[in-house]
This record gives sequence, structure tokens and C-alpha cells, in this order.
Amino acid sequence: MAQELTIGTKIDHDRYGEGVVGKVNLVSYDIYFARGGKMEILKSNKEFTVLNAPESTGNTSQPSGIDIESIEKLIVDTLDKYGMLQEVVPLGERWIGGKMILQPSNTALQSKEIPLETFFHKIVMLRDRLRVLEQNINSNPKLDDEEKVDLQQYITRIYGSLTTFNILFADKEHYFVGAGKEK
Repeated sequence: MAQELTIGTKIDHDRYGEGVVGKVNLVSYDIYFARGGKMEILKSNKEFTVLNAPESTGNTSQPSGIDIESIEKLIVDTLDKYGMLQEVVPLGERWIGGKMILQPSNTALQSKEIPLETFFHKIVMLRDRLRVLEQNINSNPKLDDEEKVDLQQYITRIYGSLTTFNILFADKEHYFVGAGKEK
């Protein structure tokens, strides 16, 4: 029989990446993933490895005196603090179900079709990772203020380069904004 996981155990899933066990059910675990949020994974699932397991108290379902909602809130707040939860950003309605076609100039070569939802998800992930990079720069104790400003200006120029993709967003509040406009 496989090892029984406990609340707080960190795992690495082949598909969803790193996650933390938030609840132990009869045949499954509720796991909060950095990419994808809360997922229910069967105990029989072999697509993950344990990264870090807390010391066992003998009770695998719930520590005494602690309610699941408090633990879930703590996990979500922690993942959000470190930029591991993605904000839900809607794709513009006219693009839903669309596809991006990459056609090489050489007609002997095959074109590539990518669902716009997939491409849009990658753009949003890029934006989220840039935001985490900004947070890391701002909180880095080894960088002085001038270095932080220089790096921030570089990131702002990257945002400016990405404004072409603003057409895909449903809401202007999610647009990329470069140096020429207010953020």
C-alpha cells in the first residue's frame, strides 16, 4: 500500500506541478496546486512524488482543534502571497473557440494550429510570472534602490512589448501597460 499523505504534505504532480495537501478524504486528497488551484486527486494516483511531509500525529484526516476551512484559507493565502495562484483572466468573447494558425512561407512545410485559449493561457502565465519577478525584485534585500528601479524599468519595457496581445483580453483592466501609460 502507498504512503498515506497528511495535511500539509508538499507533492510534485507530473501534470499540475507543486501542490500542498489541504484535506484527506476517504479515497482522495484535496490538493492546492500552484498551477490550477484546488484539485481532488485519488489516493491511488501514482503521478506524484512526495517532496516534504510534515511529522505525523497519527491522525491523517484532521488535526484536533483545527478546522479544514482555516487550513484551506491559510494555504490559499500562502500560495497567493508567493504568486503561485493565477488570477482568472477571461479571454475576449470573440476569440473563444478560435485558433491561431502559424503558416510557414515554404508551402512544403506543414502549418501549425493552436487553440487561442491555449495561447492566451500562456500569455497570462507570462504576465503572472513577470509580476512575481517584480515582487521578488522589490523585496530583494541585496539590491539597492537604483538597481531595483533599473530592473523595474526593464520589466515595464517588456510589458510594452506585450501590448500587442491586449486584443485577446476581455477586460481592459487586464491589459499589458508599457512605459507610455499609467499602470
